[in-house]
Amino acid sequence: MTFDWDKANTEHVRLHEISKREAEEVAAGNPVEIGQVERNRETRTVLIGQTERGKVLVVVTTQRGEKTRVVTAYPANRSQRALYVRMKGTK
Repeated sequence: MTFDWDKANTEHVRLHEISKREAEEVAAGNPVEIGQVERNRETRTVLIGQTERGKVLVVVTTQRGEKTRVVTAYPANRSQRALYVRMKGTK
């Protein structure tokens, strides 16, 4: 999976105290897709997944040609973490 990063999305993710690497780990790993939304005439996929260090994150992506663009990423809240645990059967 190839990612599309620029200053805008890098800084946006950093505002949520998430690194590019963490967002990529979730998106490229085995996340749970919890929905899709249309925004600015593009489909955005909402994922929940876990980093290698165990952080549960929500990562929103869109496809730009062959690349996956991380639109935003942020720590999952309590209900999102519970949903992830139920769907993955993990702790």
